[in-house]
Amino acid sequence: MESPFDVLLIDADADDEEVEQAYRERVKEAHPDQGGSVEEFQAVRAAYKRIQAGYEENGAAAGDDVDPQAADRTRAADRGNAGDDRDDAGDAAAEPRDRRVSSQVTYLNYDVLADFGWETDDRDLFEKAAAADLDEEDFGQFRVQPGESLLEAAEDRGYAWPFACRGGACANCAVLLRDGELSMPASHVLSEELMEQGIRLSCNGMPITDELEIVFNVKHMPELDDLLLPPRPFEQAYSDD
Repeated sequence: MESPFDVLLIDADADDEEVEQAYRERVKEAHPDQGGSVEEFQAVRAAYKRIQAGYEENGAAAGDDVDPQAADRTRAADRGNAGDDRDDAGDAAAEPRDRRVSSQVTYLNYDVLADFGWETDDRDLFEKAAAADLDEEDFGQFRVQPGESLLEAAEDRGYAWPFACRGGACANCAVLLRDGELSMPASHVLSEELMEQGIRLSCNGMPITDELEIVFNVKHMPELDDLLLPPRPFEQAYSDD
């Protein structure tokens, strides 16, 4: 089984800073929007999580004696972490992997943060939201099915999330990623800096991880002001279709 250090292309004695830097580089290279694949992207994420969990401390470093059954369980877990959610072999062969990712989404409305004095970079943000007894429209979960964009999935489940152009040309539908990843077309309105901050577009963003934590309705963030379009004409046109 390939070592997680090999996946990140670093030595097994790399320190935390080197691991973090290698992960940032590899996850960009492996991203489907940058020429990688969902499988490679998931493998990089899984390798990083294994190292964070204490890979060497668990006696799984290269050269250690590993129990065969334990190794089998680890390989099975790695396949699960890599998003291998095949229903059966026929489905796997008949449909591209990028269209078969099903993701459990936990969402939080940006508008409620000010009411509670919460910050988007609070590590405990979603735990606080879960304990706050928020309305379903502001906090909850739903599943995005393969082939659905995040916005489509929200609408199909009765949620009225903001949007304007529905074509990736504005930031009205923007969300902030707290965990997980969305794949979007290579040509989009978001700058590299905004992407680094975790900003994505829900109208054309499709999950490529098994789980997502997102803050939606972030169009009110100051850094997105110049990327907004008046929503009403687009919403009216859409409703008339």
